[in-house]
Amino acid sequence: MTVCATSNGVNGGSTPVDTTISPRVAALKPSKTMAIADAATALVESGVPVIRLAAGEPDFDTPKAIVEAGTKAIQEGFTRYTPNAGTLELRKAICHKLQEENGLSYKPDEILVSNGAKQSIMQAVLAVCSPGDEVIVPAPFWVSYPEMARLADATPVIVQTKVSENFILKPEALSAVLTEKSRVLILCSPSNPTGSVYTLEDLQAIAAIVAKHPRLLVISDEIYEHIMYTPATHHSFAALPGMWERTLTVNGFSKCFAMTGWRLGYLAAPKHFLVACNRIQSQSTSGASSISQKAGVAALALGKAGGEDVVTMVKAFRERRDFLVQRLQAMDGVVLAVPQGAFYLFPDFSAYFGSHADGFGFISDAETLCRFFLEKAKVALVPGDAFGNGGCIRISYAASMEELKTAIESIESVMALLKPASAASLA
Repeated sequence: MTVCATSNGVNGGSTPVDTTISPRVAALKPSKTMAIADAATALVESGVPVIRLAAGEPDFDTPKAIVEAGTKAIQEGFTRYTPNAGTLELRKAICHKLQEENGLSYKPDEILVSNGAKQSIMQAVLAVCSPGDEVIVPAPFWVSYPEMARLADATPVIVQTKVSENFILKPEALSAVLTEKSRVLILCSPSNPTGSVYTLEDLQAIAAIVAKHPRLLVISDEIYEHIMYTPATHHSFAALPGMWERTLTVNGFSKCFAMTGWRLGYLAAPKHFLVACNRIQSQSTSGASSISQKAGVAALALGKAGGEDVVTMVKAFRERRDFLVQRLQAMDGVVLAVPQGAFYLFPDFSAYFGSHADGFGFISDAETLCRFFLEKAKVALVPGDAFGNGGCIRISYAASMEELKTAIESIESVMALLKPASAASLA
């Protein structure tokens, strides 16, 4: 049914205005991450201190050499449009990085620089999916993957993984959902929201399944690649035998180089896919910021895996991870897969669903539990159903150790108001 509004015409009459929106946009789910963020902001604006552990960005400053390169670009007037695909200088630097660090051979015309890795993924999905195609998304997933599939008129197919298996997609689970409509598998390693890292053996097993399906492509989201904790190591899916031709690799500068606001990411793919993505970008945003691209060149010049600046950041993240893991594992009823990368924890709190908290009410799911922690502990977290797993909550440790200590102590204190509803295994 069309909903109309009326507006006054120039002659005093009224003209009906069709206010309907595109069905594909209407079908998009609102972000629960933003709902919690808005609630936290409202508390802060009312004078209530809230520790926000919902953010998906490093709390470190962009390394000095990168900032200086951006500043120099402005001062020297490098402030005009660049080629749609990105400057040749940056694309060559990306090719060098992919060869040296990932064992991937690409030419500059197989690289597309975009306004963040998010845009790169969206364009990849749009370029290869047709209406009715299926996009395979292992859960837990980054919140945007299923919605990107819907925007492309494709159908997201969610495949659940288990906390007892470190949230790793198993080849038999993948095989079970593949059909002639299957077009794209999205892999993210290290993972947002779980911090899970696929081993070489994990990826090889998945590649063996992918190889049996001629239409199936892989979008490999590697944005957290350098935020890894030994002994975990990163492996690019496109480097596996036979996978280069069917993999679209996405990476960027936001997470590893603390450059979220610079909005700079890139796609590496066989030329026919790259040309299609380039065409989409040319009709939407055009090229990325010229200033950010100069900064990106400086970032890639810091050294392998980001150099000392990134090493220092990752060391701090590991210390924070270890601290929170110890405290969460000591909580009765909480089940946790220890993350091997990124800066998130994804503990399962479902043992507390069905609890009642004095002064708050009934805890029915992850969302009400997060609202309980926000109201009583003054800590903002994200419910796991936003990521496809309603039993968990996401905790970002992209915050200072002082903030994390205060937050976990506050959570522990209010947990005393709850009792696990079940002691059954959550694996």
